[in-house]
Amino acid sequence: MISKKLAIAAAIFFLSGASAGQTFAQTGGQPAGQTTAQPGTPDAGTAPGAANATGGPGAATPGGAPDQMASPGVATPNAAAAAPPPPAPAAAPSGGTGATTAKENPYGLKQLWAGQNGHADWVARGVMILLALMSIGTWYIFFMKFWEQQRVLGQSRQVEKRFWSSNNLNEGIDQLAKNSVFRTVAESGVRASSGNSGMMNTNDWVAMSLNRQLEEINARLQGGVAFLASVGSTAPFVGLFGTVWGILNALIAIGVAGQASIDKVAGPVGEALIMTAIGLAVAVPAVLLYNYLVRRNKVINEKLRSFASDLQTYLVTKGR
Repeated sequence: MISKKLAIAAAIFFLSGASAGQTFAQTGGQPAGQTTAQPGTPDAGTAPGAANATGGPGAATPGGAPDQMASPGVATPNAAAAAPPPPAPAAAPSGGTGATTAKENPYGLKQLWAGQNGHADWVARGVMILLALMSIGTWYIFFMKFWEQQRVLGQSRQVEKRFWSSNNLNEGIDQLAKNSVFRTVAESGVRASSGNSGMMNTNDWVAMSLNRQLEEINARLQGGVAFLASVGSTAPFVGLFGTVWGILNALIAIGVAGQASIDKVAGPVGEALIMTAIGLAVAVPAVLLYNYLVRRNKVINEKLRSFASDLQTYLVTKGR
């Protein structure tokens, strides 16, 4: 009897377990919190007339009610209109991009003379004045000697055209200008040939007189040219003296200040080197102009000696 009751209970237990398993199989695949869609109800995401996902104007729900919800992260038209405008770009400077203000050189020649940096004194200024006087004297002497040489070369052309084509010596002398060096040589030869006292032969006496006159003319042509040679040889050393003096003052000032940075050293030293540059600027033209004048003087001396030699031959062989 008891076994029959146990069999019935077991059968009821198995039947109830099978019913529960069927129910679990129907609802087990659906996520929690999600209800099964009722038949006949359209899906909100696919129903006709659903609101636009972008929230554009005029979008409505199927029932005609306005959409009260907006997707997060999507801007509405009102929000876009309320956004502040972007900042305007900064205006470029009037001088153009990269325009800089010109900065005056604090270590120039003007500052060296004025002594704004505390390195210039009367020694440096005296060196600058001396170099300036050397330069002025060089160019003055050059132009004066150049004009004198041009005048003598012009007189030599007159000798070739007029003197030797004359009928006699006196007429040839009259054809030359009053200030002509060739006329001076010719008159000296005539006086020597006519004033021989007999102590020397005429040839030697005339040659001696002509050579003496040529030496006087050559000394006059060379006058002042030696100044150019002196300037060319001494101006660099004068400028170097100014540089050494300026560097000495600069180093003393740096030692007193106790600052040895590159800007404190390079500026005063570069300022002192201006003296050497000025000395070279004075010396180089002086040397070149000296050589030029000496070369032209040699040409003039050759012309004078040729004229004196021909005149001596004429005076000794033919007389006046």
